[in-house]
Amino acid sequence: MTRIKPTPVILLMLIFLSCRNNSKVSQFDICVYGGTSAGVITAYSAKMMGKSVILIEPGSHLGGLSAGGLGETDIGNKYAITGLSREFYRKVGWYYSEFEQWTFEPHVAEKIFNDFIKKADIPVLYNRRLAKIKKEGTRIKMISLEKSTPGSGEKSMSISAKVFIDCSYEGDLMANSGVRYNVGRESNDLYGETYNGVQIQDKNQFPDGVDPYKIKTDPKSGLLWGVSREKPNPQGSGDKKVQSYNFRLCLTDSTENRIPIDRPRDYDSSRYELLIRLIEATGDHNLWYYLSLGRMPMRKTDINNNGAFSTDMIGMNWDYPDGGSQVLY
Repeated sequence: MTRIKPTPVILLMLIFLSCRNNSKVSQFDICVYGGTSAGVITAYSAKMMGKSVILIEPGSHLGGLSAGGLGETDIGNKYAITGLSREFYRKVGWYYSEFEQWTFEPHVAEKIFNDFIKKADIPVLYNRRLAKIKKEGTRIKMISLEKSTPGSGEKSMSISAKVFIDCSYEGDLMANSGVRYNVGRESNDLYGETYNGVQIQDKNQFPDGVDPYKIKTDPKSGLLWGVSREKPNPQGSGDKKVQSYNFRLCLTDSTENRIPIDRPRDYDSSRYELLIRLIEATGDHNLWYYLSLGRMPMRKTDINNNGAFSTDMIGMNWDYPDGGSQVLY
């Protein structure tokens, strides 16, 4: 066979032709959509098994919740945690000079997830989200990606793969592929269960005596921000509502290692009047009544919700699961 040696002219022509393409198509064995902890470990496992893999993350960080503030792991019997999950927690331990550890700072988790990616030499596309899906029959053959922030002017790109795996929290790849799914909570009657559907319990409920009106005792003044006129559905019934999304806050009491919390430009103090009313009604000024303070290494916290008014954004996410491209990552 005669080999053709590339000349400068041929190379320039190839570069010119590649620049004319509006969309670059890359081929892989496996495409993992979503750089959550599941996405990272899935991509790592597949690559270590000899597959060609690409990982797509609509945001700019890997690790999902584990690298985003949820450092207080819910754990029962630690011996039930095996495989790469156990390796992750042992890597956390080694970082803190321990054999294994179940609590950690967000940046430590992100570093470990990035180390998995570097070890397996997996290409990662950051700030790219799903735009279109091309199918043949019931199989996904190709997906097109766009920048997560519209208006950047960058060209779209496409990924072709033998297998596509949706490891995102939103499930956009799954939903857009035509897979049937449900949003919300099923009723008790649907499958003969008792722990699904609407539940009204003592925890996280407002006590009696919290005034809900903008002007106290005056219904004509309107309701405070966050209060709905909607009546609760019957216990055990189904609806389209999903569990509230929650802010997990990594803060510190170390003055040497903290960033000041500035007042946001769009801050509206009236949105927190309901909290003042709650404190007035209960007389409880204990911070633990409103926040669950989990202690992390290096004098940091993993703050979770606790009580009726806390870090949950109740109701603000009900339309999110079926939201379109207007919802940015």
